[in-house]
Amino acid sequence: MTEMTLTRDDLRLLDAGLHDRAYDKLGAHLDHAEGRRGVRFAVVAPAAARVSVVGDFNAWDSYAHPMQSAGESGVWHCFVPAVQPGMLYKYRVWSDDGVARDKADPFAFAAERRPRTASRVWDLTGYRWGDARWMTTRAARHTSTAPISIYEVHLGSWRRASGDGRWLTYRQLADELVRYVVEMDFTHVELLPITEHPLDASWGYQVTGYYAPTSRFGTPEDFRHLVDRLHQVGIGVILDWVPGHFPDDPHGLASFDGTALYEYPDPREGRHPEWDTQVFDVGHPQVRSFLLSNARFWLEQYHIDGLRVDAVASMLYRDYARSEGDWVANADGGRENLEAVEFLRHLNEIVCRDFPDVMTIAEESTAWPGVSRSTDQGGLGFGFKWNMGWKDDVLTFLEKDPVERPHHMDMLTFSLTYAFSENFVLPLSHDDVVHEKRSIVDKMPGDVPQRFANTRLLYGYLYGHPGKKLLFMGSEIGQIREWDHDGSLDWSLLGSPLHEGLRRWVRDLNHFYRSDPRLTALDDVSSGFAWVDHAGSGAAMVSFLRRGVNPDEPLLFVCNFSMASVGRYEVGVPVSGPWAVRLNSDAACYGGDGAGNLGELRTVEAPRHGHPHVLPLAVPPLTVLVLHPTVG
Repeated sequence: MTEMTLTRDDLRLLDAGLHDRAYDKLGAHLDHAEGRRGVRFAVVAPAAARVSVVGDFNAWDSYAHPMQSAGESGVWHCFVPAVQPGMLYKYRVWSDDGVARDKADPFAFAAERRPRTASRVWDLTGYRWGDARWMTTRAARHTSTAPISIYEVHLGSWRRASGDGRWLTYRQLADELVRYVVEMDFTHVELLPITEHPLDASWGYQVTGYYAPTSRFGTPEDFRHLVDRLHQVGIGVILDWVPGHFPDDPHGLASFDGTALYEYPDPREGRHPEWDTQVFDVGHPQVRSFLLSNARFWLEQYHIDGLRVDAVASMLYRDYARSEGDWVANADGGRENLEAVEFLRHLNEIVCRDFPDVMTIAEESTAWPGVSRSTDQGGLGFGFKWNMGWKDDVLTFLEKDPVERPHHMDMLTFSLTYAFSENFVLPLSHDDVVHEKRSIVDKMPGDVPQRFANTRLLYGYLYGHPGKKLLFMGSEIGQIREWDHDGSLDWSLLGSPLHEGLRRWVRDLNHFYRSDPRLTALDDVSSGFAWVDHAGSGAAMVSFLRRGVNPDEPLLFVCNFSMASVGRYEVGVPVSGPWAVRLNSDAACYGGDGAGNLGELRTVEAPRHGHPHVLPLAVPPLTVLVLHPTVG
């Protein structure tokens, strides 16, 4: 047995919950130093009576390779000669009552494909990255005033192989997905959790291998290749990261050493009633080091550009999804999880310090103050926050019959009262198209052409509204049925003009959004947005301006949410002279009727909506027009 490579400083940091590079020391590491050839294993199991490494290299023999305890640190370690990359292993952990549990390595870099559950020894040192240009320039792409248009993807169901319907591999996706995202002009992809998980139906949200890209689609090098290829064509990669909860699978983290090592011991704190999972005890030093190291691991080892932190509200509130009497108050008697607040702030401070060009994005569904405010200003320190209120309101509004919409305009406009209180992402995500919520197109009222017109209108409003943009895969092609994780998107729909038109609309919106700084330069301040007409003159019409650094050259958005065509809509504008239509969602190339204004328009000298000039427009039903002043 060799010397343990964890130093006293490592053990001190682990014990304090401050070790954010624990993956360098814990887990399975190749050791070829001084003529040795084998693997160093190390695992934390403080309550274990004894621990052994078992694997295909020792016929899973409990007595072949016992591990040595490092005393009160709770770390067990050993060196096993002749172990090679690719070999399978687990830790056999005995508790004081004599029960043995075979556990996957919490720090394993790779795993068997489900339904098998062993960890796999892997060497992460050999990959040669080709994304240096991206890595040195990405900081400017992740600011609050950068265009950020995100395509949310579940890798297992974006597209299946033709013929047998198998999953595409990471390397196949590095061709097909990359080509498509470039064509659609998105700036980023956001991947639903790709960390190892046993249950397909969890979509990756019930993680058992936090340090292992799922083996469903290939090896760790294959996943690196996918990220690398995306970077080489200028596309950022955001990972959906799940630090709030984990499943009960017997090979996983639950009851790891026979006790509640990773989870809270009290089920009123440690059991998540909504998802039937265990809740990470982020007040425990081992858990903090595990999760802080995991965040760093993906940013460092896989060049990930952003972490979308799942279910932040479930971490912040001790009574989240719990009934009265089924939760435990904090030390001050309140409902806030003070340990989680401290953990999230520490996480964001580390990322901001060591990876200032990386985004952290909170899926936070409440009005917790300062989610995207820096920690030194009392915030949680995230770069961005999902705007769940905007999403809920705008979808509810658009699901209404257009006849009813004039009476509910506040649902459409309320988000602008708080749009600049956080750095927001506007999400139309996977959560909106599952569990009988119906697809985006299918939510819309009316006949088929009207549903598509409503959807184009929604997306036009999305891209005009302040905030970053996110669309779940399939929404851009007008997927009719709900998302099915066991199948592929219905790509054959693109044979229809309505579906292909919607895809073109999203592509052109992305191009417009990326190329016109009036949509982004002042995206984080109120001076970049101004209502023109939103008071509701009995019609479901709104109009607003988006401004860049030159206030005299604004963009004008005019949105008609009614079924009535408006032959002469007189909208007030601040600039006289000629204006041109930049985008018209009713254009025939997008599947519309081809109605509305074409060519150049001119203002009339008359005050309207607080501006000195009037621009007369013809606005088709269920349409968004985008206009800008031109040189006369």
